[in-house]
Amino acid sequence: MPKTSALETLIELAQTRTDDAARRLGFLNAQGLDMEAKLVLLTQYSDEYQSRFRASMQQGLTAAGWRNYHEFIDKLDAAISQQQEALALMRQRVAASEAAWQSERRVLNSYGTLAQRHRQIQLAHQARREQRETDEWANSAAIRPGST
Repeated sequence: MPKTSALETLIELAQTRTDDAARRLGFLNAQGLDMEAKLVLLTQYSDEYQSRFRASMQQGLTAAGWRNYHEFIDKLDAAISQQQEALALMRQRVAASEAAWQSERRVLNSYGTLAQRHRQIQLAHQARREQRETDEWANSAAIRPGST
């Protein structure tokens, strides 16, 4: 079994870290989308409830009914505000996670570049060695008597 080089070990580790960062980013993106959907639902519900409130106002509304509508709309507004803050924080987390993933990807690409250069150097050494062996064989064949 061939011995794993230090560079190959670093590449495997960088690949694992890049994959982990990508999974975290995907998870956070999914959470962000869920949070955005929840905000949209809250906003739609608030709009609908305010429309109902306006319609009730036109038909005549008791003081208790007006107070109930108003308290509920205030609670919806607070929930919307809280969801907007949570979404803003999630967007920051997503941005940080994306930056971390890009950083890990750059490290992986750097190791890949190093490995490619190492392979090119090895191929050049092998080509020179093969050329040297071919030259030595040709020289020894030319020196041997009766080879003409």
